[in-house]
Amino acid sequence: MIIEEKRAWWKEAVVYQIYPRSFADSNGDGIGDLNGIAQRLDYLKNLGVDVIWISPFYPSPNYDNGYDISNYRDINPEFGTMEDFDRLLEGIHARGMKLVIDLVVNHTSSEHPFFIESRKSKDGPYRDFYIWKDGKDGKEPNNWGSCFSGSAWQYDETTGQYYLHLFAPQQPDLNWANPKVRDQVFDMMTWWCDKGIDGYRMDVIGMIGKENFDDGEVAPGALYGSFEKSCQHTETTHRYLREMRERVLDKYDLLTVGEAGGTCEGAIRYASLDGKELNMIFSFEHNDGLNDGTPLGKWSDHGAPLGEVREIINRWQLGLIGKAWNTVYLSNHDQPRQVSRYGNDSPLFRVRSAKMLATLVHMLHGTPYIYQGEELGMTNIYFTKLSQYRDVEVFNAWKQWVESGLVHPEDMMRYFARISRDNARTPMQWNTEKHAGFTTGTPWIEVNKNYLEINAEDEVHDPDSVYNYYKALIALRHAEPVVVYGSFVPMLMDDNSVYAYRRELDGQVLTVLCNWTEKTVPCAIQELTEGKLVVSNYDKHKTDALQPYEALVYLKK
Repeated sequence: MIIEEKRAWWKEAVVYQIYPRSFADSNGDGIGDLNGIAQRLDYLKNLGVDVIWISPFYPSPNYDNGYDISNYRDINPEFGTMEDFDRLLEGIHARGMKLVIDLVVNHTSSEHPFFIESRKSKDGPYRDFYIWKDGKDGKEPNNWGSCFSGSAWQYDETTGQYYLHLFAPQQPDLNWANPKVRDQVFDMMTWWCDKGIDGYRMDVIGMIGKENFDDGEVAPGALYGSFEKSCQHTETTHRYLREMRERVLDKYDLLTVGEAGGTCEGAIRYASLDGKELNMIFSFEHNDGLNDGTPLGKWSDHGAPLGEVREIINRWQLGLIGKAWNTVYLSNHDQPRQVSRYGNDSPLFRVRSAKMLATLVHMLHGTPYIYQGEELGMTNIYFTKLSQYRDVEVFNAWKQWVESGLVHPEDMMRYFARISRDNARTPMQWNTEKHAGFTTGTPWIEVNKNYLEINAEDEVHDPDSVYNYYKALIALRHAEPVVVYGSFVPMLMDDNSVYAYRRELDGQVLTVLCNWTEKTVPCAIQELTEGKLVVSNYDKHKTDALQPYEALVYLKK
């Protein structure tokens, strides 16, 4: 099946995500900053990426590491100044790259001036900027649970009402039903666009349209009800996004990607090729969906078997092609390191499996997203003490499950080590100097001790490194339209060891074979492939088998 795709720069781009607190520290205070990013732009240009997405850098009390914003039109002093931002943007554009910034407008910080005013009285001018409700039978307005554990409602003694926070109590949800809220958001977005930014990654944008406040379904073993049917992917949310498109987005040539999750059918509504809402959304199913069915949500020992991962990714590939644009990724600031979760981070297999996973992702249909350090094959840090963590999600989960006596501490620490967000937030490993060259001070979170073996300085100069393998994949994507616009044809769907697929466009055929295991497995390579071998993570190959974590890409022109 050949699908005619309308070409666009954001379809052909490769995006690199920076978590600024952990990327590069220029002033020795232990916290990454904008000037640190500016100093590393040539590294990113050399890698070949087209777009840099920087996670929130706005003023924030940092209850959720910057996703609780107290001022949308300024820079957190920890990260620098607005002048630093302007120079960074200029440096990015001077190198032919683009900048995407985070839009976090489902909620603000509880220290945002709007909320400070909102909580003062029931009849104040900003009261309706947030969602306030009376209690019910002496308890919360409904049974909803927060994404960060505990109730989604916080009682406020000043007025005797509860406010909604789908995340931390310090992150009250904005009331998008109030047109004045939408005016404020759209005006702020326009302000940044006029400064010259090239797009928005929209944080939990699928939650902005709350339609009712009924009790949610309580899953077996869960403590709270789900807000999903009332607050996720509602018709109201789609109406707000169409208004955003008309009032802001259509006036600029932007990349817009929503953190919206959901189903393929839902994604088509958000990112339909008719362009009425967003360019693309992030699917979470291949990450979060693997943990479905556990009372503790993400906290489990569930691995990532090929059958489950392949079924989900292939369903999204086939479901969206020709109807909506896809994103392809395995890791970000909210996920553990991909080589630790999906591959094998042991010294024997780390490099091979990191390259295999990169091959699988970058040859798929959709815009690839690289998370900082992924291109080096950085791994989970595997903390052993609760005090080593910094993530509010971890401490809330510990309180809910361990301090209540519901989960044994050793089990919870094992879950944290496997899948906590802090695994992705340890500092970028630049070189073999102290603290991996991230800072001359004390880093805000520990550096992974394997930086002596895994660091950018060594890998840039090693032709066989993970970094240079990523560079080759990106170059192939830029050179061959079939990688961007080709159709997607699944292969070997009954094979429990090999992930295989084909891409086709105008007579070109790209065939991808990836061994998901640490064993040599039989594979009829000669029968499945045609054309020239253009990418591989091995120097020598077999004709009838794939070696451990081997990846092969053949191109017929």
